[in-house]
Amino acid sequence: MKRATMTFPDDLAKAMEKYLASQEAPPSLTTVVQAALRQYLGERGFLRTRRTLAITPAGSGSGRSDVSQHHDRHIAETHK
Repeated sequence: MKRATMTFPDDLAKAMEKYLASQEAPPSLTTVVQAALRQYLGERGFLRTRRTLAITPAGSGSGRSDVSQHHDRHIAETHK
């Protein structure tokens, strides 16, 4: 991890203070700056963005109605 010292212009510092004060559980300044930098660099193609997990449901399903409740048993049965 790289450590950096930053100087903010007055308008950004005031906007940041206002933002943090408006939050019920204010994040740290580091968290906000990292999120902003990730978004900025990601939008410009310099940082791979994290993709959300996309799960495609089976078209026909398994034919069983209790898989979500007894998944361990069903998985064990497929590995025999």
